[in-house]
Amino acid sequence: MADYLRQMPHQGSADLARRPSAARRFHIDIPLLVLLLALTVYGLFVLYSGSGKDMGAVVRQGRYFLLGYFVMFAVAQVSLGRIMRWAPWLYLVGLAMLVAVMLFGVGAKGAQRWLSLGGFRFQPSEIMKLMLPLTVACYLADRALPPRFLPILACLGLIGVPAVLILQQPDLGTALLIAASGLFVLFMAGMGWQYILGAVVLAGASAWPAWMFVLKDYQKQRILTMLDPESDKLGAGWNIIQSKTAIGSGGWEGKGWTNGTQSYLDFLPESHTDFIIAVLSEEFGLRGVLVLMGLYVLILLRGFLIGIRAESSFGRMTAGSLTLTFFVYIFVNMGMVAGLLPVVGVPLPLVSAGGTSVVTLMAGFGILMAISTEKSTGPR
Repeated sequence: MADYLRQMPHQGSADLARRPSAARRFHIDIPLLVLLLALTVYGLFVLYSGSGKDMGAVVRQGRYFLLGYFVMFAVAQVSLGRIMRWAPWLYLVGLAMLVAVMLFGVGAKGAQRWLSLGGFRFQPSEIMKLMLPLTVACYLADRALPPRFLPILACLGLIGVPAVLILQQPDLGTALLIAASGLFVLFMAGMGWQYILGAVVLAGASAWPAWMFVLKDYQKQRILTMLDPESDKLGAGWNIIQSKTAIGSGGWEGKGWTNGTQSYLDFLPESHTDFIIAVLSEEFGLRGVLVLMGLYVLILLRGFLIGIRAESSFGRMTAGSLTLTFFVYIFVNMGMVAGLLPVVGVPLPLVSAGGTSVVTLMAGFGILMAISTEKSTGPR
């Protein structure tokens, strides 16, 4: 009996009996969580300066982050099967809210984009940033891939309806970004290059009709201002000129935290929201911007890795689309502030002040965590 006991594979039995780690049991992707926490802290430091040393703004944003992390952890507990079942219904709820915005939405700065419920104001278009790619991925997951013409046409219908409703608010920038999130799903599904090239040709051919009959006067002015901001230095070109001045004056090392002049002397508009990276560049210099971009790149790489490792086509399409959409928000905001793109209302993800965008982004990262941990825990 003693000989038998000495020959038992103790180490192997321990390995077989080993339980998943706490992070796996609670569906937390540790590398992604660490990167998000680092970006959150960095963003709050920049926001304190961008808001004019307003500690109240930092505390308020901190509360949004706490809510966002709670939502992220809650969403991560939901299985991909449940997400697939719920996505089409939540998509319909989002469409209903977009229609409600048109009927009795709250307006601000010439746009009607918000709903107010019990004193809480939010943008339904933010919800569609998640629901649209999830619904398109859900539709394609049960069909042969790469998608053929008719499934692609159906997906374009799913993408076009919310995009048109958001365009009526009017919010061209958000409409294009939400449409892009759905198109990214088609791209991740392996849509043929003939369709992609056809779409590019069609977009080029529709540029002139869109300029003449779709774009409003202020939208045309933004494009013209991007091309020549010096033509109206004290008017439409003011934002771009001041943001470029702030970026250039920071140099490599920057002027120091809270020592920027463009924001504190009110030369830089929206210094705590859309143009906050200009504050970062002025005070922390190019090296501060590179740190921020490094965090973004690592988050993007982690998102793509989660998509590559996903077991299901739904997980791969969803992870790829959410990650590419996150990249587009970064690219559009930075391009806008640098004068390379027209000025649109796109905040810098997890750095600019804002509540609805933070919660929506964190919910998206919760879905990424659910995809990341689905394999090791099995069905839920």
